[in-house]
Amino acid sequence: MTSINQILQGDCAEVLKSLPGEAVDLVVTDPPYLVNYRERTGRLVRNDNGNAEFLGAFSDLYRVLKPNSFCVCFYGWNRVDQFFSAWRQAGFRPVGHIVWQKDYSSRSAFLQYRHEQAYLLVKGNPGRPAKPLADVQPWEYSGNRAHPTEKAVSILRPLIQAFSKPGDIVLDPFSGSGSTAVAAVLSGRRYIGIELEAQYCRHARTRLAGVERYAARKAA
Repeated sequence: MTSINQILQGDCAEVLKSLPGEAVDLVVTDPPYLVNYRERTGRLVRNDNGNAEFLGAFSDLYRVLKPNSFCVCFYGWNRVDQFFSAWRQAGFRPVGHIVWQKDYSSRSAFLQYRHEQAYLLVKGNPGRPAKPLADVQPWEYSGNRAHPTEKAVSILRPLIQAFSKPGDIVLDPFSGSGSTAVAAVLSGRRYIGIELEAQYCRHARTRLAGVERYAARKAA
């Protein structure tokens, strides 16, 4: 498959159709939360305007995943009904929920926002990990230097190591600055990233070129 260890530019709903069925071992992804997010500096997230059409891509995500595999998906807590509808319609089954506890408040409304969250979804009936991951995890702030909602590599690596094996293919259809792909390389996995915006594709490719050189030197 020529897309392995590549960041592909395009709408994931279209790009995913070009991938063969049952070819990917794990999905780890952080899609738009459907909350019209605007960073303090004014940066926006594409497709975060409340239109949930992109959630239809989960049907193809289910198709490209191998049987008895996992999908870890971050989501917006106040849009959970829309995410759950898309996941269930695609065929995914929730088997766990992960919370990352922040030591700061990212925003305040009726409450202080001090966590991020993701659902652990499955296709089929995968075996349980020998050492299950705790469902409350420590958070590390990435600084959002390259992307307004960039996740730190350190919070993604435990997911990849828990739910895949060395050499497996990890797919992120909302790749952003490429953190999932970086975490995959540093964990001895292969990756496929899909990202809509050209600037983030360029950044992710440059970032990964350096990480892959580092990983190759370390393995030598």
